[in-house]
Amino acid sequence: MEVLLKKEVKNLGKQGDIVKVKDGFGRNYLFPKGLAAPATAKNLKVLEQEKLTESKRLEKVKKSAEEVAERLKKISCTIVRHAGEEDKLFGSVTSMDIGDSLRNEGFEIDKKDVLLDEPIKKLGVYQIPVKVHPEITVEVKVWVVKDE
Repeated sequence: MEVLLKKEVKNLGKQGDIVKVKDGFGRNYLFPKGLAAPATAKNLKVLEQEKLTESKRLEKVKKSAEEVAERLKKISCTIVRHAGEEDKLFGSVTSMDIGDSLRNEGFEIDKKDVLLDEPIKKLGVYQIPVKVHPEITVEVKVWVVKDE
């Protein structure tokens, strides 16, 4: 029997795939759990409509992420820390600190989206990449300054 997958099924396929399965597997597992539907002309039409709607939604999300990226390019964060000799910090500046600083500026950026290779341990100006969308990454200027 051929079925149209509504959701990704491990070791079978991803959403929208048409796969051939045994009758019992389709009737007893895939259909009752809502993971698949029979591969009929009507269901294929519904799938095409859902794909179109999803692509429009993804396009809107990407466009809004591009706008956020443009605003982020113009921002520079200042993080104040205690420092000792030779401008070494007591502690370090982490992606969480940068994320909090961006949140204070009005951006909803999670610490996982701040792509910091290793914590910052010296005073200075840094260009830190921030992921605002899976396809869009922007560099933010971060100033690490000494606390007086």
